[in-house]
Amino acid sequence: EDFTAVSEKDGASDSESKPDTGPPGVPVPADDTPEVLNKALSGLSSRWKNWWVRGILTLAMISFFFFIIYLGPMVLMLIVLCVQIKCFQEIIHIGYSVYHSYHLPWFRTLSWYFLLCVNYFFYGETVTDYFSNLVQREEPLRILSKYHRLISFAMYLTGFCMFVLSLVKKHYRLQFYMFGWTHVTLLIVVTQSHLIIHNLFEGMIWFIVPISCVICNDIMAYMFGFFFGRTPLIKLSPKKTWEGFIGGFFSTVVFGILLSYVMAGYSFFVCPVEFNSDRNSFEVDCEPSDLFQLQDYALPAALESLTGWPTLRLYPFQIHSISLSAFASLMGPFGGFFASGFKRAFKIKDFANTIPGHGGIMDRFDCQYLMATFVNVYIASFIRGPNPAKVVQQLLALRLDQQLHIFNSLKTHLTERGLLEEEA
Repeated sequence: EDFTAVSEKDGASDSESKPDTGPPGVPVPADDTPEVLNKALSGLSSRWKNWWVRGILTLAMISFFFFIIYLGPMVLMLIVLCVQIKCFQEIIHIGYSVYHSYHLPWFRTLSWYFLLCVNYFFYGETVTDYFSNLVQREEPLRILSKYHRLISFAMYLTGFCMFVLSLVKKHYRLQFYMFGWTHVTLLIVVTQSHLIIHNLFEGMIWFIVPISCVICNDIMAYMFGFFFGRTPLIKLSPKKTWEGFIGGFFSTVVFGILLSYVMAGYSFFVCPVEFNSDRNSFEVDCEPSDLFQLQDYALPAALESLTGWPTLRLYPFQIHSISLSAFASLMGPFGGFFASGFKRAFKIKDFANTIPGHGGIMDRFDCQYLMATFVNVYIASFIRGPNPAKVVQQLLALRLDQQLHIFNSLKTHLTERGLLEEEA
């Protein structure tokens, strides 16, 4: 009678349809708490049982996070890809479950095909941008890099034509609705996950600190809200409170400063990922930049009189970490509120039941994607400058006459600036 009737009445106008009461909800999954935890916590109230389940699983996830950090940036990149695929699957499954009765042709197949196309495009761009010396050395990669965007467009165009050919009478509106569903999911999930990978390649500290700040804010906001929460924060998430929001903010800022101090002293965390042609391997080894060198900062008179310290010795990155942790605390939760609104629209509690007490993977990463965009913009705006190594790599890819022309132009420019002596 609502959306169904409109789609089944070919040619019916929107004005003839009745008000949309929303799609049916996705079935609520059963309790997925491991049996061993159910038995151990059987004597507790549901509130405290949920506390312990969430706490135990949180510690397990944090331990796994430390383990994959130990394995290095390339393993982290693969984990990001796996998380991206799982988040995509959870959102697409919601769409398929809501409209399963319509048997839309090729919906799931085309959704996964478009995921493949978009990932091929982004990963190709990333490899060409960050590892151009590897691309120039290998003939197949050089050819793929040269025609990468053409290949990507051809792949997408194939999927586009498949979608048009799959259109079925009486289901046009629903099929275009799901086509848009797939593309919005790609925009939210895939694009943001590749920004995370870009941040990772700038140095693991740009990956670990923002993610850790979001995790810290989530944990501390939950704890402050659990013990002290009285004032509701937003209607979309009735359990979120102002006490949790404020407590999470201050805790996360302090945590970000301390974590940055610990990590900034290790080249493994601060150096960008590079490909070593001599050793034929990816490496994280460099001379840390000024951003990760301890410096003395003069304290304002008020703080000096209070602490008795005329200066404070910090890494410059710690100052940047305040911006990262503040964003994670103030704006990051809005990614969670957005996800809450989405779940309420489809009458579901969680995206999936992958993690007991936490829901699906998307439930844990809804704030991370918004954070990834901010970090990428922050690096581009305040951190990253021209990279001489990349400029040299691009010059070496030119023809010899082009290289000679650039050499003469640069020589003339430096001579006019007085940095080179004129030839006799």
